Amino acid sequence: MPLSQFQAGGPGKDGIPALDHPRFARAAAIGWLAPREPVIELAIGRDVRAYPLQILIWHEIVNDRVGGVPVAVTFCPLCNTAIAFDRNVRRRTLSFGTTGNVRNSDLVMYDRQTES
Repeated sequence: MPLSQFQAGGPGKDGIPALDHPRFARAAAIGWLAPREPVIELAIGRDVRAYPLQILIWHEIVNDRVGGVPVAVTFCPLCNTAIAFDRNVRRRTLSFGTTGNVRNSDLVMYDRQTES
């Protein structure tokens, strides 16, 4: 796609910091999360994670490992969309960050290893 379709989205590159080492706790141990709080749920095998939107609004990308699979969980607050990706690409595990750009009001990320 042409680079002309990308626009500055506010903070610059990595101005919205991705979470690279998220910490999790059992749901019963979480006191700050309301019972009907929106989360992104990701289950791979028997490993199930919940990523609260109130955290993802500030980070937009989580580089994690679920069920042994390296994943990137993304949330774009401008378009209210979540997507999870396998971070393995051509036998390499990539990590992702925010570019600071948007395309059609959608988050544009990059991989830190190749800058693509």
